[in-house]
Amino acid sequence: SWKNDNNMYKYFYIKTNTLSQCWETAKIEKLIESTGRFVLREKGEYLCESPFINVQLMKVKSLNSWSNLDYDKSETNYISVVTADTEISTFQHEFFRELQLLTGFRLCNDECIDPEPEEKKTEHLKTPCYVIDEAKLTENLEILHGVEERTGCRILLAQKAFSCYHLYPLIGAYISGTACSGLYEAKLGYECMGKENHVFSAAYREDEIDEIISCCGHIIFNSFSQLDKYRERVLKAGKKIGLRINPELSTQEGHEIYDPCSPKSRLGITLKNFRPEDLQGVSGLHFHTLCEQNSDALEATLDAVEEKFGNILRNMEWINFGGGHHITRSDYDIPRLERCIRRIQEKYGLTVYLEPGEAVALNAGYLVSTVLDITENDMPIAILDTSAACHMPDVLEMPYRPPLIGAGEAGEKPYTCRLGSQTCLAGDAIGEYSFDEPLKIGDKLIFGDMAIYSMVKNNTFNGMPLPSILLLKKSGEVQVLKSFGYEDFKMRL
Repeated sequence: SWKNDNNMYKYFYIKTNTLSQCWETAKIEKLIESTGRFVLREKGEYLCESPFINVQLMKVKSLNSWSNLDYDKSETNYISVVTADTEISTFQHEFFRELQLLTGFRLCNDECIDPEPEEKKTEHLKTPCYVIDEAKLTENLEILHGVEERTGCRILLAQKAFSCYHLYPLIGAYISGTACSGLYEAKLGYECMGKENHVFSAAYREDEIDEIISCCGHIIFNSFSQLDKYRERVLKAGKKIGLRINPELSTQEGHEIYDPCSPKSRLGITLKNFRPEDLQGVSGLHFHTLCEQNSDALEATLDAVEEKFGNILRNMEWINFGGGHHITRSDYDIPRLERCIRRIQEKYGLTVYLEPGEAVALNAGYLVSTVLDITENDMPIAILDTSAACHMPDVLEMPYRPPLIGAGEAGEKPYTCRLGSQTCLAGDAIGEYSFDEPLKIGDKLIFGDMAIYSMVKNNTFNGMPLPSILLLKKSGEVQVLKSFGYEDFKMRL
């Protein structure tokens, strides 16, 4: 703070980690101008008179020497903010918050602080708990929305992977709706997102089908016998009918449990069993053949689909490419995906749907756990308050080794430790990891990529408590969305 002309002022700044890094000047200027309260004094300098805020955007070469002439219309690496030294007004608070969200840094009057690492943000949390990362979720959604915008396809959230309906308003602002596998998911998508709602089930129950039809706009059948049984009800309700096909091309290796095109698959109608004469009322085809794959696998699948069912597609209105598309993964080939979409749109005149689950919330969540004890066998074993069997079942089911923040592969760092659970299941081990320092009782461990196939699959085996579900907001605030206790365990029995 300092005094000038009988007024007290306070100086803040935001800078990038290194001055060679920059933000886009236009994005910051757009934020400033969107408030409607700042006037441009000169290039890069904006003034709000009430409450007093002076903002200068600069691209400086040194923190020890900078001036008003350091403005760059393309890049900014230093933001100077001067305010009156009074209580912060609501407008100032909101403006500062938006500025911090845009830059990813906090306003400081003594040093520039990078956003807290996840381990610091979670030190105070009661464990075990899932933490959904709003910023990362939004980043994924922006990627998916871009695919929709550029191609005209429609992307649906596969709720089987992520059903945290508290985030449905956010998700629904970016993509076209939900995909479901039965009555409960159908109701959840209908009630909590309220956009397009498609359902596929290997078989529908007589006592549920009418309610499913009332919730969903597209009903997809797995067999002609189910189609014949329920066709008239669906058409009478004015809803669309689809059939799931099996192109009989497996593009997966190593986990047949997730391969709908495996030789003994029950999912989808093969060409041998397809009845082209029985398509009255059918307006679309659906296939789901992928699992955590890139778009080259989709391209190969489309070749097989066209070879076997191309003559059927010419009489359809829509096609659903199913899920398993890892669109938001860093190495995913989005241009190839978009070529695949346009290929079908242009050749057959179809509306194209995709229903990714993992891609929506990929790397957008954590599972935070506490070390309860350290035992010894062939190596140190840390007993955690979380469980692979209960809280991350895919670790044992696929199986796979979940990422752990700050840890390495076994033997990569000086101290290797096996991580296990409280449960009595001997095989309830998460994996072997190495650390820079030996683990201690009370340490917090943060597993990554835990928003998907975790909350939707967890259980209370051995009386293990269900982890709470938290939201890490863009502002850094942590909000409890759901917590569980003994009654949640008891009510299931």
